[in-house]
Amino acid sequence: MLFNSLDFLIFLPVVFILYWFVFKKSLKIQNLLVIVASYVFYGWWDWRFLVLIFFSTVLDFFVGQQIFKNQDNKQKARYWLWVSVGFNLGLLGFFKYFNFFVDSFIESVNALGYNIKSVWTLRIILPVGISFYTFQTMSYSFDIYYKKLKPTKNFISFAAFVAFFPQLVAGPIERASNLLDQINTRRIFRYEQATSGLKLILWGFFKKLVIADSLAPIVDDIFTNYADYPASTLILGVSLFSFQVYGDFSGYTDIAIGTAKLFGVELMSNFKFPNFSRNIAEYWQRWHISLSTWFRHYLYIPMGGSRVSKLKSLRNIAVIFLVSGLWHGANWTFVFWGAIHALLYIPVFLMGRNRVYADNVIAEKTWFPSITEILQVLLTFFLVTFSRIFFRSPSLSSSFDFIKQIGNNFSYEPYMHPMGYRMFDFYLLVALFTVYEYLIRKDERNPFKFGSPLVRFLLYTLVILSILLFYDDGVNRSFIYFQF
Repeated sequence: MLFNSLDFLIFLPVVFILYWFVFKKSLKIQNLLVIVASYVFYGWWDWRFLVLIFFSTVLDFFVGQQIFKNQDNKQKARYWLWVSVGFNLGLLGFFKYFNFFVDSFIESVNALGYNIKSVWTLRIILPVGISFYTFQTMSYSFDIYYKKLKPTKNFISFAAFVAFFPQLVAGPIERASNLLDQINTRRIFRYEQATSGLKLILWGFFKKLVIADSLAPIVDDIFTNYADYPASTLILGVSLFSFQVYGDFSGYTDIAIGTAKLFGVELMSNFKFPNFSRNIAEYWQRWHISLSTWFRHYLYIPMGGSRVSKLKSLRNIAVIFLVSGLWHGANWTFVFWGAIHALLYIPVFLMGRNRVYADNVIAEKTWFPSITEILQVLLTFFLVTFSRIFFRSPSLSSSFDFIKQIGNNFSYEPYMHPMGYRMFDFYLLVALFTVYEYLIRKDERNPFKFGSPLVRFLLYTLVILSILLFYDDGVNRSFIYFQF
């Protein structure tokens, strides 16, 4: 079920009413309702994949108990941890990467002069959100193994933690210490929390429907027909893609966090205005935070992190970014995209600048950024945007052809919208959105914090009217990160 569908607009109030007005006296029944609602929400795409979620839930619930039971026996505890990791990565590998690795093997063998046809590939449908919920259940096993968490004995609570529908298919990837603890605790309806959630949902819909979906036809046209366009248009296309993917993914996150608030649950922040980052390290502290922290806690630190020699630290950084790229999709374009970010991050790390912006935002104590900050933001945005040529292109060859076209046809021609709309309106929309996000840059959870009640009312009205104007149920675009 899509957040941006009429189905969800019916589904959400029904679940909300049952949750707070029918079953509010029983935490156990509330959690059962969460499971049922989450399975309906997920099964709306393809009910067959519910078996995967359920089996992963059962396995990791049992594995968690076994790891805890054998804490004094490291060998047995490690064995059970590898059962969880092996099963979840096996699921992920089969459904997401089987054909990728088979095709890559065949291409490598053919390059050596042997002719092998692709007879082993299967017509596998990728389950929506599998990269998210497998990582979430693995984090539960890891935390028990590292003695940061005790396993729950309540299967219903654990199943609700795994399948919690607001963040099930595209995150944030929650740790049990945050989400499971809340599910195990009786929730109380708080008016301020609910209204805060509604504001985030509204802002998320604006980012998805008004920003991301309005830019999508332009980006699709430019990337599909890049060979016919000059450099100016190609640069425009990849720049607008940066705003599209940000509006799309952070819009989903805002709706997810806001929806969770309606049910008395606080999810972690996943985006903190990454477009205002001053170097690549700050960017990764502000973009897809739940994935970055997952890799840091469960891969980077266990490999030694930055506590080992410089050479090994650089190796660890490279591994993290390459794996992060592969996590995004079964395509060498994503691996290459990860490699680019590793190359951009390493100089920042070597200069000791990787944590310098961890606790502050651009223009922390003033209204306007300094010239240095502006140049840093522009450079970071340019580098991130350049890497997205590989993120957006269907293959490495088309990525390099896209770049070659920029160099071979370095000229300017005004771009015409594929549907005949004025491009100035879209430029203005992106500019106003960027300015507004700059104004709220210190608090990602409060997008409507300015002015008097009248000013806020006008803002709500403007955003709602914009959503109604841009919404097209006939198009009903899926969220970009659903494919990951």
